[in-house]
Amino acid sequence: MLCAYYDKSCDSSALFDGLEISRKKSFHEYLNKYDVLYLDITWFISRSGTKGGNVVLDLQAAVIDELRKTFRDCVSGKETYLPDALLAISQETGRQFIIIIDEWDALFREAKNDKSLQKEYVQLLRGLFKGGTTTDETIAAAYMTGILPIKKYGTESALTDFREFTMTNPGQLTEYVGFTEKEVKRLCDQYQMDFEELHIWYDGYSFHRLQHVYSPNSVMHALQNGEIQNYWTQTETFESLRSYISMDFDGLKAAITEMLGGGHIGVRISTFQNDLTSFESRNDVLTLLIHLCYLAYDSQNLETYIPNLEISEAFEAAVSGEKWETIGEAFSDSEKLLRTTLNEDADAVAESLELVHESVSSILQYHNEASLSCAVEHI
Repeated sequence: MLCAYYDKSCDSSALFDGLEISRKKSFHEYLNKYDVLYLDITWFISRSGTKGGNVVLDLQAAVIDELRKTFRDCVSGKETYLPDALLAISQETGRQFIIIIDEWDALFREAKNDKSLQKEYVQLLRGLFKGGTTTDETIAAAYMTGILPIKKYGTESALTDFREFTMTNPGQLTEYVGFTEKEVKRLCDQYQMDFEELHIWYDGYSFHRLQHVYSPNSVMHALQNGEIQNYWTQTETFESLRSYISMDFDGLKAAITEMLGGGHIGVRISTFQNDLTSFESRNDVLTLLIHLCYLAYDSQNLETYIPNLEISEAFEAAVSGEKWETIGEAFSDSEKLLRTTLNEDADAVAESLELVHESVSSILQYHNEASLSCAVEHI
């Protein structure tokens, strides 16, 4: 969409006719006025991996080669550093570029232990966007998408000129994080699906500007398949969930357990270094899980929680391994109690409650009402 809007090699006005943007005063000011560089970082990683190359060097070589073909009189055969090639073109022609980077953080995910390559990549981005002569003359605007916020080094980000919209603070883009409740209700009417069921399964993300945000991928799968179920475990990030929550920083496992029971946990998001390896506390892991959308974030109370039934099931699957025996037993006991309750087996229900009551209560507090309440909540 952004490429189509800015790219001067096409006329895309008809694509936007009737949409809200076409009614903006500035619509025609930027429409099809720029040379656009679109970089798919995942593609470059795959390409370099196949050829055994260096992602950062290969990316620059590929883009410079394309620029050389388009701007023959501006780019010689000597340039190897992309910012220099763009600056040469701008100084010769007066033209500026729009740069769009898709999945900017893919390298941090795919090569998460290669610190040298990561720094080389960030230095390239810094050369493009940090400011100064190169940026002012060559870059009209830049957009980057990704799961992680911009990587931090030390106390400052290596890139400070971007405005970030994240799962902890989506700002004015909040309504585009997922589907709104109004949109889901309309879709349920269209596809004849039960809205209340979709609400239980896929709602739960809440922001200061908007209280109900639904997982768009899961909603669309449910509508298209005509079946409400867990679609989250089919995503690639699920494979990493267990390894993250097994890092028992500062009682992380206890925090996960409490959230599985419906609780909210306090979290400080400021220490997270915006990568997949620099974990020093449970706050770092919880913040990563917020950005991966496994947890929702309450910015008013500075708390995190499991947003809905779908994600809760994903956590249950992730903690079913041998390192989570106690929690696994709790799930098993809970399911057993549910079955006996639905079967109206009063003796079996009483036996289950008795076992838990004895485990959570002291002899002196056994007949205390709060003690029994605790037993019921525990199971």
